[in-house]
Amino acid sequence: MEKILIADDEQLMRQLVIDFLKPEGYEIVEAADGKEALEKYRSEHPDLILLDVMMPGYDGWTVCREIRRESTVPIMMLTAKGEEIDQLFAYDLGVDEYITKPFSPKILVAKIKALLRRVQAEEEQPQAAEGVSIDRDARQVVIDGKNVDLSPTEYKLLNYLMTNAGKALSRRQILNKVWNYEYYGDLRTVDTHINRLRIKLGDKGYVIKTVRGYGYRYEASK
Repeated sequence: MEKILIADDEQLMRQLVIDFLKPEGYEIVEAADGKEALEKYRSEHPDLILLDVMMPGYDGWTVCREIRRESTVPIMMLTAKGEEIDQLFAYDLGVDEYITKPFSPKILVAKIKALLRRVQAEEEQPQAAEGVSIDRDARQVVIDGKNVDLSPTEYKLLNYLMTNAGKALSRRQILNKVWNYEYYGDLRTVDTHINRLRIKLGDKGYVIKTVRGYGYRYEASK
């Protein structure tokens, strides 16, 4: 049974989500503030976290930042903060999905199922190719025995490319999968992050090939 941590200071909101998740067979853990959310995350080891932004004590940004230092556990922001800048900030912190209130509980359940399926599929994919390896539990990239310091977005980008090694991925595909939102900004956002990622990969930067006029491909060994 998969376990979901719901961190929100509004008890009615937690109960609404619980009423839709429990019939699906999920085990539910609750937290009413940011500090409790971190405590429950560390003691209960949830499979997915639903995280509000505006909470007493530690806000959702702080909780997400702390968790991402330790884990790749899927995090979904569930918040009334719907501005584009807030969404972009969340994805840069390593959030996997961003849902604004009010929301459809049925759509929320569908997104949770899809995210958990995606995480399971990624865990089943090879973790090393062309001398670059990913420790998904530690959220760490290693090249020739040395750790590479990547931002949460750069990590997600590399992980997505490696998961689909050998496939040509369009800029739009990458934008929607890594940043997890329908197109709000410039597709050049992808190019900028690819360039930064190549620089950090150093001599292994060549593994990310440009598909002219389309997007990018991780070059896997044949």
